[in-house]
Amino acid sequence: MEKKTYYVSVQAGSVLENEGDTAYEFEIVATEQDVEDLMERFGMLSDADNSSAFRAHLPGVPYHQDSVHDSYDETLTDIYRKLYDLGTEETKKTITGMGSIGEQKPPVH
Repeated sequence: MEKKTYYVSVQAGSVLENEGDTAYEFEIVATEQDVEDLMERFGMLSDADNSSAFRAHLPGVPYHQDSVHDSYDETLTDIYRKLYDLGTEETKKTITGMGSIGEQKPPVH
C-alpha cells in the first residue's frame, strides 16, 4: 500500500491529508489502513472519555483506582505509540520529549 503524509490532531481526533485544513500536532507517513486504525483508536478514546465523564461526578474513588480512567489512559498511550511508529523524525522527537513512549515501549496487553 502507498504511504502518504498526514497531519494529526490528538486533541480533535483528526487525521487530515492537507496541512492547512486545521491545526495539528503531529505529522505521520502512513497507509490508508494505518489511518483507519488510528481513527478507530480515536473512536475508542472518545468512548472512554464519555464513560469517564459520567464517573467524574461520583466522589470517593481516586482517579488511579478507577478502571474507566485506566481504559482512557491505555487508549491514549496506544495512540501515541502508533503516532511514534508512523511519525516523522520531528514527531518522534516530540513524542519522546513527552515521556517514555519513544524511548521504551511498554508491553501491550
